[in-house]
Amino acid sequence: MSVADVAWRRVNQEPVPPAASYCKNQGAGDSILIYLSISGLVIPMRVLEELARNDSLVKDYGIKGGNVLHLVLKLSDLLLITVRTSCGKEFELHVDRNRNVGYLKQRIAREGKGFVDVNEQEIFCNGEKVDDQRLVEDLFIAECDSDELRGGIVGGERDKPEGLQIVTQEQSVRDFWLEPVLVNPRLKLPSFVWDMIDSTFEGLLVGNRPIRSSEGTGGTYFMQDKSGFDYVSIFKPIDEEPMAVNNPQGLPVSTNGEGLKMGTRVGEGALREVAAYILDHPKSGPRSLSSEMLGFAGVPPTCMVQCLHEGFNHPDGYGCSPENVKVGSLQMFINNSGSCEDIGPGAFPVEEVHKITVFDIRMANADRHAGNILIGKGTMAGLFLFQLIMATACLSFEDCTFDWLYWPQSRQPYSSDTIAYIKSLDPEQDIALLKSYGLDVPLECARTLHISTMLLKKGVERGLTPFAIGSIMCRENINKESAIEQMVREAWDSLLPGVSEAAFIQSISEIMDTWLDKLNLP
Repeated sequence: MSVADVAWRRVNQEPVPPAASYCKNQGAGDSILIYLSISGLVIPMRVLEELARNDSLVKDYGIKGGNVLHLVLKLSDLLLITVRTSCGKEFELHVDRNRNVGYLKQRIAREGKGFVDVNEQEIFCNGEKVDDQRLVEDLFIAECDSDELRGGIVGGERDKPEGLQIVTQEQSVRDFWLEPVLVNPRLKLPSFVWDMIDSTFEGLLVGNRPIRSSEGTGGTYFMQDKSGFDYVSIFKPIDEEPMAVNNPQGLPVSTNGEGLKMGTRVGEGALREVAAYILDHPKSGPRSLSSEMLGFAGVPPTCMVQCLHEGFNHPDGYGCSPENVKVGSLQMFINNSGSCEDIGPGAFPVEEVHKITVFDIRMANADRHAGNILIGKGTMAGLFLFQLIMATACLSFEDCTFDWLYWPQSRQPYSSDTIAYIKSLDPEQDIALLKSYGLDVPLECARTLHISTMLLKKGVERGLTPFAIGSIMCRENINKESAIEQMVREAWDSLLPGVSEAAFIQSISEIMDTWLDKLNLP
């Protein structure tokens, strides 16, 4: 690797280009007008008398206003570096390979949003912390054929170091903090999720406090933008969920880990909300392959974050320390015209209601009521468009409740488009997708997703309406098992202990076919 050449050559004998007329406006003593000759072009540039690198003066080199300097730059000395922060955000920098890590930190502080203190940054290469005096070119084991560094991969296929990772410790010196929680660094958050996070951060930065909702059974906080006039997101900390240790609504702490709804666990609500968004696939395909913001049912973008702020519920007192950082779900705030509680369901389009039924049946939702279905006025023909919120209790059969069972639209058959979407669903693919996002899917939840998706697909094959399928999943009263619960129990009773999960799924499939043929529901 060669060192960059910068040739400063005084050219008294060469004629000054026509651009020398700019020299007439040169201020005396404070700057010098020079000309850079680059690729056949002569570019005027005004420079200060003092050289930044060694505090010497330009004029000490005999350079005067109007001289032509030939600046020789080797593009091979410039590296295009992709900087990845500890929370997964990326941005690119052009850096001279002969600069040191201290200079790189300064560039990151200037160009990376949220980095305010160079001393609070740490740079790791191949898992090893590097010193500020180390040269950038020393961080890499081979030079790229294209003289670029992209994504931390250098050289050919055999040379794949981890690259640069910037770790910020600002949360220990700020009185607030917000960043996403990314378990799988290979997955990138879409731009609209980053916009939500950045807008929320900017609101906290200017002093706009989280506003706790007086409704609900857990801690729910409306996060403001920097103007303070609009909400951009909703934060729900895990430790403030219903029956969690720091619940602000006065609910007792769970003694056995069971949540407020049967079949749910305290502390899993945020993960369920993130899972609900990931599994709400757009029509174009699985969430991981689509760049669309909203999926089929309209679940708002949701991600896991860690947030530090005194405005949250801290029963034991607040201190600016890692112990007070809260982990929870951050969901995009959707501007709306109210919830379905405010308007009679008769006005809702059948297709929009059916989208909700597909999502709730598939997710075995135990928390679907008219209050968590938001209404947004559509732009075409005045139709209502829905967004679903508060999908915290799902993937459990014990307490399924669907308010839409009592809406007239639920008794209408699914359209061909909706049936095509249902047929495209693949529970195995969904479980693999959740795991790729770092979500540890309990066996019971994965099994429930398998069975509920199976019921939905078998139901539409028989022409069943949303009402008929939903009735199979909901109890008539609290003490009587639903039809789907009875099917599951019958499948277990028909098998020997220790059978494989695949054998159980096959058994429930056969039993479900028998039940559906006998039920003869509308």
